[in-house]
Amino acid sequence: MKLLLLLALVGLAQGFQTRVPLRKMKSLRQRLQEQGLLESYLKQHPYNLAAKYFPGIAVEPLENYMDDEYFGTISIGTPPQEFTVVFDTGSSNLWVPSVFCSSPACRNHNRFNPAESSTFLSTNDTLFIAYGTGSMTGILGYDIVNVAGINVRNQIFGLAETEPGDFFYYTPFDGILGLAFPSIASSGATPVFDNMIMENLVDRHLFSVYLSRDSQSGSFVLFGAIDPYYTTEGISWIPLSAETYWQISMESVSISGTPVACSSGCQAIVDTGTTLLAVPIRAFRTLMRLLGASSSGEISCEAVSSLPNLIFHIHGKQFPVPPRAYVLRSNGYCSLALQGMDVPTEEGELWILGDVFIREYYVIFDRANNKVGLSRL
Repeated sequence: MKLLLLLALVGLAQGFQTRVPLRKMKSLRQRLQEQGLLESYLKQHPYNLAAKYFPGIAVEPLENYMDDEYFGTISIGTPPQEFTVVFDTGSSNLWVPSVFCSSPACRNHNRFNPAESSTFLSTNDTLFIAYGTGSMTGILGYDIVNVAGINVRNQIFGLAETEPGDFFYYTPFDGILGLAFPSIASSGATPVFDNMIMENLVDRHLFSVYLSRDSQSGSFVLFGAIDPYYTTEGISWIPLSAETYWQISMESVSISGTPVACSSGCQAIVDTGTTLLAVPIRAFRTLMRLLGASSSGEISCEAVSSLPNLIFHIHGKQFPVPPRAYVLRSNGYCSLALQGMDVPTEEGELWILGDVFIREYYVIFDRANNKVGLSRL
């Protein structure tokens, strides 16, 4: 059955050219750790994941991408200039470094040169995105953006002129392509996927994501289609609770049949731009204690095999995340892939379901029906 589905998929991909392969690479945290720079870096740049979800304070803190491992390639302009980007469902803007930025961070990455693109249109508009360690400023322009063979014409994007601190110097990606809703886009910019919809470039108003657990290849973002190879277990559809981020309601989180967090209900954002599970502080401390981890999240590697699943109760169904997913192994050490974070919302406390969760499911982001679909892998 899966062979037949795979053959059908090959025909689909060849016909519509909508698949963006994602490369799994070493995260910024791993790179800094290998160079002996992580400890000093974290002292200079405290990690504040919560800033990403506070409107008016910060749209997207770059530190959020410290643990990211999945990146794809797009091109901008005529002839095309290539960039490695994070496909981020937790933000809405597209931006890349430009030749107008001369900092070491920018020079260490691909930079867009508008003078070398015959289709570039300049504007007098500026882009300002605040971060926990500074701000990214730039100008807005229009050009052709090619995503997986789809030419998105007249796409507005940011050309960075300044970068926040020295963080960006070490990142394995050039820029960020946001896939959340227009309502949270800085400077009122139209997100790339919204332009795809308006220009009738996708058959269906949805995109889907598969993140491989181990291999460097195989991950992808698929625009305008659902890959049947990854939905043989069926799809659970969950309505959005807000049309800003890809936000949904959760009933509770349990371990071994016992609710341990979110017992009165809470909110969750499905975010490809966050690697970890971001957990409210009180729930974070409870999970650390129940799972036998230290206050910093370290845990005995020998104990991992006996750890329970984390069960997320969403829209009347259970979505397990096993210990092999929520425990990180590095250089003989083990730690829980959880980050404490308090972001209150009108609907309750907020959790962030990052790549740790997404790797366990084929995730469909449906703009036509404002739903998220999950299919267990």
